[in-house]
Amino acid sequence: MDRRTLAILVLVGVISGFLSGMFGIGGGSIIVPALVWTGLQQRQASATSLASMIPMSLAGVASYALGGHVDWLAALLLAVGTVIGAQIGTWLLDRLPEVILRWLYVGFLMAVIAQQLLSTPSRESSIRLSPAVALIILLVGVLIGTLSGLLGVGGGAIAVPALALLGASDLIARGTSLLAILPSSLSGTFTNLRHHLVHAGQGLLLGIVAALMTPVGTWAASGVSARVGANLFAAYLCLIVLRCIWAALQVTPAFQRYRANHNPR
Repeated sequence: MDRRTLAILVLVGVISGFLSGMFGIGGGSIIVPALVWTGLQQRQASATSLASMIPMSLAGVASYALGGHVDWLAALLLAVGTVIGAQIGTWLLDRLPEVILRWLYVGFLMAVIAQQLLSTPSRESSIRLSPAVALIILLVGVLIGTLSGLLGVGGGAIAVPALALLGASDLIARGTSLLAILPSSLSGTFTNLRHHLVHAGQGLLLGIVAALMTPVGTWAASGVSARVGANLFAAYLCLIVLRCIWAALQVTPAFQRYRANHNPR
């Protein structure tokens, strides 16, 4: 790695690690574009990003668990759901129009943003698990896994607000989301290693730097009020929505025709 690539990876590791701890997300929306920018192919960037999430998630789970902010059973249900959903997403990948799925995801994220801004999160509540709630958590995991298989998106933007709606405090929702990321990250990385898609050097550097920063994000999440935390999460999701809108436009026929007609020769 040259100095430019090294500097980019360290900076991305710092940012993604902090955001992971702050919001309970994997950080792939930042890591993947940065790795592509350094010269990796899209598949290599996605695989390397997934590998870097393992130490990052472990650090985040440990930080949240020390404060008692992890629901272990809910995380298990989410993880089982993601495994099922990933198979569904892979099966649907060649059967559903990508453009519809991408715009549906944009609409879903906009609804999550509205929910984060309009609802008042609780810092004291926890999930009261019942058969119905357990089924809902499992289905949320299936949704996350399906979207991951179809669009390659992470699950934190879905898991955190869903767990909050089911009664988890904002901190428990984030800690549980990070724990639920681990199984899919591990299984996906093992598969990617067999196919030689993981850039070990870059993934290791990203993972170590991010893991060091994740507890800082966790501390920041505990240091602000639940209302401020929800507003910051909504602001972060707004940036993700803009990126998703651009990605959706790229596969929208009307936009493709517009670009073709207005592209200077």
